[in-house]
Amino acid sequence: MEFIRPNINIDFIGRRKMAHLMSGALILLTILLLIVRGGPNYGVDFAGGILIQVRFSHPITPDEIRAALEPIALEDSIIQEFGERGEYEYLIRVNRTDIELSGLSDRAKMSLDSAFGGENVEVRRVEMVGPKVGEDLREKALFAIFYALLFMVIYISGRFEYKWTMSIIMAASLALGVYIISALGMSIIWLIAVAILITIGLCWSLRLEYALGAIVALFHDVCLTIGAFALTNREVTLPVVAALLTIVGYSLNDTIVVFDRIRENHRRSRGRNFAEVINQSINQTLSRTLLTSATTLIVVISLFILGGGVIHDFAFALAVGIAVGTYSSIYVASPVLLIWEGQSWEGGVARVKRRGRGG
Repeated sequence: MEFIRPNINIDFIGRRKMAHLMSGALILLTILLLIVRGGPNYGVDFAGGILIQVRFSHPITPDEIRAALEPIALEDSIIQEFGERGEYEYLIRVNRTDIELSGLSDRAKMSLDSAFGGENVEVRRVEMVGPKVGEDLREKALFAIFYALLFMVIYISGRFEYKWTMSIIMAASLALGVYIISALGMSIIWLIAVAILITIGLCWSLRLEYALGAIVALFHDVCLTIGAFALTNREVTLPVVAALLTIVGYSLNDTIVVFDRIRENHRRSRGRNFAEVINQSINQTLSRTLLTSATTLIVVISLFILGGGVIHDFAFALAVGIAVGTYSSIYVASPVLLIWEGQSWEGGVARVKRRGRGG
């Protein structure tokens, strides 16, 4: 099925510099937001603390809820609206773990009942995560994202360039680098940042151009999705990490389709300008790319609208990731291949000139 005419010829590669400037600006904005806010807004899963979800039969202000919780020492809670407008649901978050969890739901219910009337309040859930457990979950989540990116790069290297030996060398070098960095006692954030830089450096030095294009695009997608969360002040929780891992797989799938067509067209047209080959390949796969993204977005947006507050952030992450991943397959992953083509062309010209002087 195609809703775009087969002979379409949009100059995507010709607009790549503008796209790169936009991507660079968005990544810089993400970094600045994370610095200003002291990192992502971690949910109870990662930051630790207590989370209480309550529902009222009529509108209540956060200050009224805090006053009602004062008898059980929860007056310093962070309170935010939750769910659909008109449902009068609130999340009560307490960044403390020194409160006895046993019976907390009943104590909160009694305190709210006495302030607003028992028939007007429903305590829907109470969760507590200790600081050690939260830190452990946070580190494991970050490592899950990192290793997903790494194994994708290794797969791309063997899948498109048949350089499984180089892929194994890269994996072993990276494992050694991560071990050394860990031994130095670096924080998990810096460890992963340095490991990603090592991965990019290895892809460059081992001339794994397809792998480099994939890792840059995947890093771009995850970074901008986290930036969208920082911009909207949404919490990063375990379901959001699951969404980020899904985005990694989705984006790579789209990139592989484009890469396959680029490699196929490049073999058929040796000597042809590589930028034209990439542009032709993107145009040939454009209908498939847009159809896949559009149908997936319909499902995700339906989840966001109809799924309720529990999966809002999960659906939001997927929606942003799908849009960004579709964009990165065209404007981020594919143009990276031009770097090597340019180097090869310049190297060939230099060799011809040297032979000419030698003659």
